[in-house]
Amino acid sequence: MNSKATTKASSKVSRSENRKSAKSTRLTKVAPTLTQDEIQSLLQARHADAFGVLGLHDNPNGKGLVARALFPGADSVELIARTSGKKIASLKPIHPDGVFEATMGNRKNRFEYFYRVSWGEVTRDQEDLYRFPSLLSEDDAYLFCQGSHEQAYRFLGANPATCEGVEGVLFTVWAPAASRVSVVADFNHWDGRTHVMRKHPGCGIWELFVPEVAQHALYKYEVIDAEGNLLPLKADPYARSMQHPPETASRVILDQDYQWNDGDWMQQRAEQTHLDQPVSIYEIHAGSWRRKPEEGNRYLSYRELADELIPYVLDMGFTHVQLMPVSEFPFDGSWGYQPIGMYAPSIRFGTPDEFKYFVDACHRNNIGVLLDWVPGHFPTDQHGLGRFDGTCLYEHEDLRQGFHPDWNTLVYNYGRCEVMSYLISNANYWLDEFHLDGLRVDAVASMLYLDYSREEGEWIPNEHGGRENLEAISLLQAVNSRMYKNHPGIMMIAEESTAWPGVSKPVDGGGLGFGYKWNMGWMNDSLRYMEKDPIHRQYHHNEMTFSTVYAWDENFVLPISHDEVVHGKGSLLNKMPGDEWQRFANLRAYLGFMWTHPGKKLLFQGCEFAQGDEWNHDESLQWHLLQYDFHRGVQELVRDLNKTYRQLPSLHQLDADGSGFEWLQLNSQENSIFAWLRKGGDEHLPAVVISNMTPQTHFDYQLGVPHAGAYSERLNTDDPRYGGSGQANGELHTTDIAWDNQPHSLFITVPPLATVILQFDRG
Repeated sequence: MNSKATTKASSKVSRSENRKSAKSTRLTKVAPTLTQDEIQSLLQARHADAFGVLGLHDNPNGKGLVARALFPGADSVELIARTSGKKIASLKPIHPDGVFEATMGNRKNRFEYFYRVSWGEVTRDQEDLYRFPSLLSEDDAYLFCQGSHEQAYRFLGANPATCEGVEGVLFTVWAPAASRVSVVADFNHWDGRTHVMRKHPGCGIWELFVPEVAQHALYKYEVIDAEGNLLPLKADPYARSMQHPPETASRVILDQDYQWNDGDWMQQRAEQTHLDQPVSIYEIHAGSWRRKPEEGNRYLSYRELADELIPYVLDMGFTHVQLMPVSEFPFDGSWGYQPIGMYAPSIRFGTPDEFKYFVDACHRNNIGVLLDWVPGHFPTDQHGLGRFDGTCLYEHEDLRQGFHPDWNTLVYNYGRCEVMSYLISNANYWLDEFHLDGLRVDAVASMLYLDYSREEGEWIPNEHGGRENLEAISLLQAVNSRMYKNHPGIMMIAEESTAWPGVSKPVDGGGLGFGYKWNMGWMNDSLRYMEKDPIHRQYHHNEMTFSTVYAWDENFVLPISHDEVVHGKGSLLNKMPGDEWQRFANLRAYLGFMWTHPGKKLLFQGCEFAQGDEWNHDESLQWHLLQYDFHRGVQELVRDLNKTYRQLPSLHQLDADGSGFEWLQLNSQENSIFAWLRKGGDEHLPAVVISNMTPQTHFDYQLGVPHAGAYSERLNTDDPRYGGSGQANGELHTTDIAWDNQPHSLFITVPPLATVILQFDRG
């Protein structure tokens, strides 16, 4: 075609388009297709079905289509065909506050389009939110409402999505009693009129696909309840990140494809059981393990924790770290135990990917990572879960079931299926998305008993008239069963302070299904004993021995946790009686007793170097104390205890089996001496342990042993390297004198306030 013909053809097309545009313009001059009531309901964001009004629809008053849009403050809105890029219609304002409409009588079929919107001198191309179909999977909704969804975070919350070739974010939230829910965000000036969500009947889930949402965009949900009341803005229950407290908005996370490098660890974990392995857990509070005083006393980030904590843990010989809760929480003083962002690693320390980096780095250094998980209660902050849609959605309506008097918090309604899905999915989320090696479940006793911390008349019995919380039991059993199935090799650990039977027994055997239970009885009894003056300990001997009556009823972890060094209880060191030397000696003897007692080990940060002051979450640990010999000595002892514990199978292999322990001297209360054997498998000879809890040194002390030959000290907490007096034993040889129900005897030096581990020399 020659240039003249081209010009003629172009002119013909241009005239045709102009005629179409003029026709469209003429058509928009007819009366609006909406009533004034409908227009007002849009402007007030109270329309029952925004998707049925906004967007492209059949013209109710004539032929063709009608396009309606809501852009508060806009001067003009044009509808542009996506394929040609040409203007199809100019939408005319049918209300000065930003409601626009255009009728297109010559358009019968739907087509792809976008809006070109002008606000003064600013013009922007925008997708029409109300042209996109629902992206909610009916299968997901069904499983969620049945209480059996294990990955609800994959469709609830703010997740990256693509619809009709357009990239964006799918916002989805459960609010069945709400009459309207909107996404309000920094990208819409927190205006609840512009991003009204679609409600799905039956399950009560609302959704909205929003194109072109930026990474870390801030958002909340604006909810109107069934009575028409506007509620306080709500954070997303499934938000993967949140704003830094005291701000409370949720944050969009788009990059969810972290490249893990811990494949070897994950494969090895799946192939092993922990019961016969050494497990020595270092409990930390990420906000106070170490801080940066030179930078305003700020926290370490997750990456900085990886750089500084991991070498320390490796050097100290711990097998695992356990983080106090990092699920986002508004109040620092709760230490994370009053979470609101159950799916959001705290932004105090960094982004979700940075937390993944920390876990990944731990795994690459053969360190397991456990996390405190809090399904027992949640705070009443107005942006949280409480009365989320105007009703008690996550909690019980009746305060006798739905309120914790101890903590002034709310209790989950464990009998509600959607709450089951929320909590089961949350446990799975941390193990799945962050490769965590287990969860320590907080305050299990408060979940199990309906009358927990309640007086008569303040609680409601179960359907059988009992005090057991049957719904909570079912939840815990479901969580444990599914987590162990989904993630072989993990550890599910209960903080359970009562004598509830079968906490760490399998669900199919009637148990709760945990792998381990904290041994709170051992902790309380042994610390109470150690706090007494040595001269009085002979009258409380059973407080140190009673734990072996029930030591194999459960799979136990021996916890010296944060709870023992706060709220006026003082530091672990300051629980010990006597002068300075005796306090440190008592602590060393106690740690030796703990590491050789049946059960896995857990020690809170700072206890490993005898922190002097009670733990303060607002300050770094007192690392400066390591310039002093006694503190450095306790640290060296813990390092050697971990090394010995890992190297001697007899100290860990039969932790959960009564055949792995035998008393040698159970009733030596007049001397406050305890002696026992720890045994491993058939191929491993037992370790001989003796603890002296008085300042008296015993020379030529007779001790029965099972094997004839030479014994040597493997560890002595009285070693001068640790700050002890140096009362040690060289190579020891047995006599054939039967003693302590054993065929042979040793005559040893028993140091003051010390624990000694002896090992049989095969040679």
